[in-house]
Amino acid sequence: MASENVGEFTDDNFQNEVLGSDVPVLVDFWAEWCQPCRILAPTIDELAGEFAGKVKVGKVDTDSNREISMKYGISAIPTVILFKGGEVAGKFIGLTKKQDLAAAMTEAAG
Repeated sequence: MASENVGEFTDDNFQNEVLGSDVPVLVDFWAEWCQPCRILAPTIDELAGEFAGKVKVGKVDTDSNREISMKYGISAIPTVILFKGGEVAGKFIGLTKKQDLAAAMTEAAG
């Protein structure tokens, strides 16, 4: 599922790993059965490698982590949310172009 640079975020670790992070965090809300999520996955992996050390990247399985998915109003997947300082800095719903995500990540990391 995830590459070496992509973490797994859950209801249990979201507070520490994402909201408490000292670097921006890109979170991919996905599910195993979601075909667009599978299409987006290589892009997320590439971005995680390119931004390693600058932006933390991880995934939330919406089927297994309903609490955090509901908290952020995830009604369609894939949804990618960029957090900075524990706050939502950007939200992308559906298949999103790599350059759009990269631009948001560059701005957040800057």
